[in-house]
Amino acid sequence: MTRDSNDNHLTLGVPPLFPFSAITGQPELCTALLLAALHPQTVGVLGEGPRGTAKSTAARALAELLPGAPFVTLPLGASLEHVVGTLDLQQALAGNAVRFAPGLLARAHEGVLYVDEINLLPDALVDVLLDAAASGVNAVERDGISHRHAARFVLVGTMNPEEGSLRPQLLDRLGLCVRLKNVADVAERQSIVRARLAFDADPVAFRARFAEPQKRLETQLATASQRLRGLAEAELSDAVLNAAGALCIAAQVDGMRADLVMLRAARAFAAWHDAPQVLPEHVDAVAELVLVHRRKPGVAAQPPLPSPAREPAGQDASQEPSSRHEDRNAETSSETDWGYMPPQPVPLQRSDSAQSLMPLRAGVPAPKKA
Repeated sequence: MTRDSNDNHLTLGVPPLFPFSAITGQPELCTALLLAALHPQTVGVLGEGPRGTAKSTAARALAELLPGAPFVTLPLGASLEHVVGTLDLQQALAGNAVRFAPGLLARAHEGVLYVDEINLLPDALVDVLLDAAASGVNAVERDGISHRHAARFVLVGTMNPEEGSLRPQLLDRLGLCVRLKNVADVAERQSIVRARLAFDADPVAFRARFAEPQKRLETQLATASQRLRGLAEAELSDAVLNAAGALCIAAQVDGMRADLVMLRAARAFAAWHDAPQVLPEHVDAVAELVLVHRRKPGVAAQPPLPSPAREPAGQDASQEPSSRHEDRNAETSSETDWGYMPPQPVPLQRSDSAQSLMPLRAGVPAPKKA
């Protein structure tokens, strides 16, 4: 955000927000939020994890990246009428025409709807939120009202698994999921704490330090949104579709929703990295965000693709993605968990580049600049 944004916050009496570009320690959460902002049809982000892991901070900061986007919080005790809207009683009692009183979904249009402790909401209310997030429309048929209005928003839900979970049917409808953990690295914890202390001491000065990275991030998000329109879903290659299908089969997911969400997320990932087309590597990069909450219990996560540097020299680059996934498909179909080796952790690196907020998984090559 710019200096003008800081002044607006002070003028309106709104506490300054922690900038998105300054968030560290939760790269997967930042990646998932940016993907959902680019392609809202991924139907939201679920953040599972303990308290104090930047879930609400990141959600509020995301809204600040979207031009004119409102940030709406759904209270835990909200009623269905409060969310979807209902009859305007004042107008009705005054004898005027029946009017619709908009709810929280109308307020969240073109913005971010944040739901803390989403697992504690009634299932019927979660169902309504997911319907609106998926369709972009809120349809109300009750109390003598038949009304429809646009409700396009990024749904961000958070929960602490220790306090219960969502039913599998509702979990499957949430597009992306990030399972957050407490930061175990001392140096990284120190960096996070120092940043927070500096922000609390002087929010305006802290935001000014990150004004340029924040502006670059806003610009890249807007550019990627335009680029996304050129990556048509109907033109996805067989190699990309096969990659998504193989990963979903290996995870033993139910239905086809995971395939569709994975392909949409891969398109957004490719657009963010300025790729001319969607590749199997992009599918692999977003797969865990799509599968972590859909994978059947007891099914191990798939290891990342091997590094291209280890591929035999002289191999046709256009055939690499397809052949690698065909090999992995054969291994998946012919083997059980025997000999499985989990993915190796990759150390986090701090970078001022906006692209570092959406890192590729281990073994996925960085995009080439023109």
